[in-house]
Parts: sequence; C-alpha cells; structure tokens
Amino acid sequence: MRRKPNVLVYVLLVLGAIMIIFPMYLTIISAFKPMDELFAYPPRFYVKNPTFDNFRRLFEVSSDTAISAGRYLFNTFVNTVVIMFLNVWISVCVGFVLSKKTFRGKDALLQVNNMALMFVQTAVAIPTYFVIVYTGLRNNFLVGIIPALVVPTGVFLVKQFIDQLPDALIEAARIDGATDYQIIRKVVFPLVKPALATVMLLAFQGAWLDANASTMYLDSETLKTFAYYIGTLTAGGSVITQGIAAAGALIMLVPNIVLFIILQSRVMNTMANSGIK
Repeated sequence: MRRKPNVLVYVLLVLGAIMIIFPMYLTIISAFKPMDELFAYPPRFYVKNPTFDNFRRLFEVSSDTAISAGRYLFNTFVNTVVIMFLNVWISVCVGFVLSKKTFRGKDALLQVNNMALMFVQTAVAIPTYFVIVYTGLRNNFLVGIIPALVVPTGVFLVKQFIDQLPDALIEAARIDGATDYQIIRKVVFPLVKPALATVMLLAFQGAWLDANASTMYLDSETLKTFAYYIGTLTAGGSVITQGIAAAGALIMLVPNIVLFIILQSRVMNTMANSGIK
C-alpha cells in the first residue's frame, strides 16, 4: 500500500524555499532596476526597463576617488584564492597528522581544535586585535589572509574523513616508499574530495564576504576589499548609491551561488558522512 504524501511537509518545504530564494531574487532585480523603479511605490517585484546603468555607475563613482572598484575586487580575488588553497592544504595536512600519526600531545591538540569550534569571531575580537598589532600585521595586506588560515572547522571535517581511510592503505603506500607528502597528495587528497570541497566553499564564503579586516586593521584604501567598499556605499543611507550598492551586492552574490552549485553534491556528501567512523 502506497503511503500518502505528507502535504504539510511539502508546504513547509515550499515556504522555506521561498524564504531563501526571495531575498536573492530581490537582489538580482534591484541591480537591474533604473532609479525610478528602484524607489517606486508600491514596490514592484519585477523589472520593467532593465538596465546596466547601476553597474556602470558603480565603477564610475569609484573612478572619481583615489581607489577604483577594480582595485577592491582585485584585493578580494587575491585574498580569496590564497585563503581557499591554503585552507585546503592546511586542513588536509593537519587532519592527516591528527588522524594517522601517533605522538605525545595529540589528544590535547585535537581537544583544543574542537574547543575552537565553540568560539565565534566576535568573542575573540579583542585578543585577535592585540595579536595582530603586536605581530606587526596591522595595515598589512597579509592581515586579511593569515588570521583566516586558522581553520578548526576544516580540520575537524577533514579528520573525520581521513579516520575512515584504512590504516593498511597508508601503510601500503609507505612500504612502496612514499613519503608523508606523497601519501597526502596521491592517496589522501583523492579520497577526501567531498570534505575538501566543503572546506573550499566555507573558505571562499568567508574570504569573499569579509569586510572585518578592512574595517578594523587596514588604514590604506589600496589594501581593502570589495565587501568593505560595498559597505561604504550603503552606510550613509544615500538614495543615489542604493542602485550602485545593489549592483555591488549582486557581484558579491553570484560567485557564491555558482560555486555552491558546482560543489553541492560533494558538500552534501560531507554532511552525510562526517560523523561516520
């Protein structure tokens, strides 16, 4: 006997999907609205006369200042690429050591990493500021990169996957003469791709959307990120900059959506298997 579908579950799922998709839809259409439609009352949930004028003005406005929007985008791109690949590499190396190596203090290091998962960035903002000042990273381009390389979530996820790899597989590679570096690159990397895809996605989102380092630690405009620049457009509440800010928000949104669509199957696999031993 076939079970009847639970209508309430489907209704709740549809409502949840609408709540997630609708803000993204508003961001997209706002970026292409001319000024008169952007502030029309009552508001329209469609674009009558789509235009790229907001994107053009985004770069025109910034070109009138000392720093162009392209410079902010370049800084964000460099930060994001470096952070993504270093996060993946650090996570897999540390995860491999904590999973397959035996040494004194291993359990303590693992507990410290797990405890770090409980602290949000705001809770450690003051200690982080003092560390950055005392190490000379303030007003340095690396201030947006080095603190982002502390990846307890990535280490935890990758270690959970490496725990599932048979020790015999690692030992066989070692008997064949492989070094730890070769084992990580040729054995571990291919087998933990779902976890690495998740780490890459989380690192991308954190770096691409980060304006904290630019706001707190950088004085030079040439070192700041695009997320910070978009924040300055909306901070004053100016009517003129709302369309420009919408165009900038769309530029920030699209790469996140594209990367998630590309990696979603691996990310879902990570969530399903991260707790399996």
